Amino acid sequence: QVHLVESGGGLAQAGGSLRLSCAASGVSFSWYAMGWFRQAPGKEREFVGAIDWTGGDRYHDSVKGRFTIARDNAKNMAYLQMNSLKFEDTAVYYCAARNRLSGSYYYTAPYDYWGQGTQVTVSA
Repeated sequence: QVHLVESGGGLAQAGGSLRLSCAASGVSFSWYAMGWFRQAPGKEREFVGAIDWTGGDRYHDSVKGRFTIARDNAKNMAYLQMNSLKFEDTAVYYCAARNRLSGSYYYTAPYDYWGQGTQVTVSA
């Protein structure tokens, strides 16, 4: 059974930082690319960033230069460091895992497993 569990969400002021963690179990973690998505009330779930098997990363334009994704294969952990937070970053953040080569990182469909989400609220 595959489980992804996010943690680290909470309340932050605009300009502040938060680090989200995603703990994976039940998977050969190093064979999975990890993605982060977010969903604000009334909006579609949107891509934030992803890190692949080689450690290569990619980000949505709205978070480039502010957010950084990392992974620790020895600990089966993925991280999302969020700096210079903005009010519009407020959302539920989800981590997701995929081990298929085809399909864009930017869409939800190619991801096989999802966490339950963690709330991030940024006060203006």
